[in-house]
Amino acid sequence: MSINWLRQNFFFSLGCLLVATTACSEVKSTSPTTIAANPVPSQIAVSNTTQLRVAKYKGGWDLNLKLAGLDNFSYKTQFTEFTGGNLMVQSINAGAIDLASASEIPPIFAIESKASVKIIATLKGPTVGQVVLVPKDSTAKTIANLKGKKVGYVKATTAHYFLIKMLEKVGLTMKDINAIPLSIPDGLSAFRKGELDAWATYGYSIPQAQKEGARVLESAKDILSGNFVIIASPNAIADPQKKVVIADFLCRLRKSQTWRESNLKQWSKNYATTIDVDESIVYQDAKQGQQQRRQELLPVSDAAIASGQKVADTFFQAGVISTKVDVKQLWDSSFNEDIAKCQ
Repeated sequence: MSINWLRQNFFFSLGCLLVATTACSEVKSTSPTTIAANPVPSQIAVSNTTQLRVAKYKGGWDLNLKLAGLDNFSYKTQFTEFTGGNLMVQSINAGAIDLASASEIPPIFAIESKASVKIIATLKGPTVGQVVLVPKDSTAKTIANLKGKKVGYVKATTAHYFLIKMLEKVGLTMKDINAIPLSIPDGLSAFRKGELDAWATYGYSIPQAQKEGARVLESAKDILSGNFVIIASPNAIADPQKKVVIADFLCRLRKSQTWRESNLKQWSKNYATTIDVDESIVYQDAKQGQQQRRQELLPVSDAAIASGQKVADTFFQAGVISTKVDVKQLWDSSFNEDIAKCQ
């Protein structure tokens, strides 16, 4: 997906959201549920009629909450499936979604497009599954050997960012390679057909390509921060009733991550079935990630903001975005106390 498309279509119509699928659930609690740190009784009563509209990836938050036994919401929840964080940001801006997650990158483009979105928490996780691959018969030994070569990458994603940083380290820019923006499926297809000399990618495409002889030219594990962010609608944050249920949802997410880290085998089996990927690949990837860093939901911090600013500055210097942006305006720390109190 092109950068120009991202800039021009943040204020798109809701009709463009037909790529999403929606499922609603309403579970009545049989006993009182604490939905935020010391909420007043009126907040608890009103939350039972409040609907939280949540964007999720396939096999994402809804699955984790269910497996951890944390999907007994005392308010209405609507989960809508998306394929990327950029689409989630657009949907929040269009008023269709209250809560979502993305890498650090989509919100940066939201600033330039003047989209209405806030970052309310950080999801810290591993970075091992982000690499530049080369075919098995490649003679490339370093990123410097890619000068003038056809390199696939996923535009406006972590792959775009780490490719820029890898090239920068060896004195090159994106202009020194034949950079080809491709989606993950299209990239994997092109890589298999021998149409790419290298491919900057992430996720389960890596072990799939490695099974066919691909090798890692360079890993981005020490380039990326591991920060994913939780983004919310400013209107939802400003609604006292909805803010209470967002605080509860964040706490449930945090607890579900703790459950996942202690039940990696069970999670891998269910996740693999949901996304239709071999269980052994999912489990191996999850174990490698856990060895590097355990997943954790964290409050807004100066370090997280600084990390986002570093990414924004890199994109500006590389000419990916046209103006230098201050990411601080994206962040809202009003949920920090609720996250800290979540046990």
